[in-house]
Amino acid sequence: MKVSYRVFACSEVEVRVIYLLENKLTLPKEELNKNITYAQSRNLFNGKNGELYTFTMELMGNYQNVVLVGLGKEEELNLDKIRKATAKAIRKAKELKANKIFLRLPINNKLSIEEMAKNVTIAAHLADYTFNKYKTDKEKENDIMVSIGVHGVKEASSEILNAIEEGNSIAKGIILARDLVNEPANVIYPETLAQAAIDAGKENGFEVEVFGVEKIKELKMEAFYSVAKASEKEPKLIVMRYFGNPEEKEEIMGLVGKGLTYDSGGYSLKPTSGMVDMKSDMGGAASVIGSMSIIASRKLKVNVVGVIAACENMISGGAYKPGDIIGSMAGKTIEIRNTDAEGRLTLVDAVTYIIEKENASAVIDLATLTGAALVALGDTTTAVVTNNDKFYEELKEVSAYTGEKFWQLPAFDEYREMLKSEVADLNNSPGRNAGTITAGLFIGEFVKDKPWLHLDIAGTAWADKKTDLTIKGGTGSPVYTLYELVKNKSK
Repeated sequence: MKVSYRVFACSEVEVRVIYLLENKLTLPKEELNKNITYAQSRNLFNGKNGELYTFTMELMGNYQNVVLVGLGKEEELNLDKIRKATAKAIRKAKELKANKIFLRLPINNKLSIEEMAKNVTIAAHLADYTFNKYKTDKEKENDIMVSIGVHGVKEASSEILNAIEEGNSIAKGIILARDLVNEPANVIYPETLAQAAIDAGKENGFEVEVFGVEKIKELKMEAFYSVAKASEKEPKLIVMRYFGNPEEKEEIMGLVGKGLTYDSGGYSLKPTSGMVDMKSDMGGAASVIGSMSIIASRKLKVNVVGVIAACENMISGGAYKPGDIIGSMAGKTIEIRNTDAEGRLTLVDAVTYIIEKENASAVIDLATLTGAALVALGDTTTAVVTNNDKFYEELKEVSAYTGEKFWQLPAFDEYREMLKSEVADLNNSPGRNAGTITAGLFIGEFVKDKPWLHLDIAGTAWADKKTDLTIKGGTGSPVYTLYELVKNKSK
């Protein structure tokens, strides 16, 4: 899909999409108004949020499909409604076999043309997304061209063009994350995930360094290596660096993504039903690679380092076991009570590395970490554990813009007490109670005094069914929010 501003006229397309507000249903063209009046008379379309109505009209000797999408009341208009309406319209246009689509944005007093153009661009790409590369009987996809326009604005300003280009870049990063998550574990494993990061770095302008098992051992990453050592696939420590603000070398945002390219549960073995989608257990890693790609391609004035401890959690004669006591890069000892609580073990060594070796001044870790996050918040909201309320408020402010939802969980000292072990410094699995909180606080034991956000994306990085902006599979969440958070830092 290619999205741009007025590269062709609305009369040249197979599908014209018109966004309408509940209190602004009149258009400049009488022919369109007749159809809107008819739809209203039959109670088929009234401009309410989420409504969609399609009709066909003749235009200069050609027939054209018109899709009306409702946005609700103007005073309640927001970007999330624009994004979801766009997704519905694009999918309807694809059903109608369109090659060219014109999106006529609404004139309103709530949102700027630039912000609408940017978010419509993102939504159009995400609605067009499929993952069917392994289907042998798939239909050939149309090469869709989308032209955005606003009544009375024939020539795009540099701000509008930049907004669309930014939207294209954001969508590309989200789709990269989706693709990585959707690939099966026999295609994406530590070595190929590292190669995907290298390729993304070359394309977008960030440095990538990959360490193998010997370096992992040299760094004393025993927690990470304990999880990895049962697999025949060698673990990889993937380090991505982008320095867009050399004047402030001490300010480095650290992004750490959980990189379990497959998780069997180890000796605390998952049932078959619990393993089928475990290719998605590297959703945090995919989001870091996608975010780094956007940040670097947009040349933000900020310093960012991404770290992924990539491995598989498997079973062999040399696998780590419940009851083992292992070390960590930070020197803390850990009692293993559950080998399926493995992600936090890889993350603590990655967090220690990014602070001690890459000098990160703030850290965000992202992980498909606990089923308890799904139980607590479902698949709509990312759970957050933090040591810095100001950092969390920055995240919340950005999320109101991106539409991705987050919720802070408590971090009381009583929860930290649950992590103590009688035979080691910490235990990796205190039990079912407060599972998302204790998993996050386990990582928090290794962040020292750095501002830190732990994002448990177990519910939001994967969709079990199609939604307005996703298909079943990887969602690319929370790439958009990460990018906007870092962008705000760059200002």
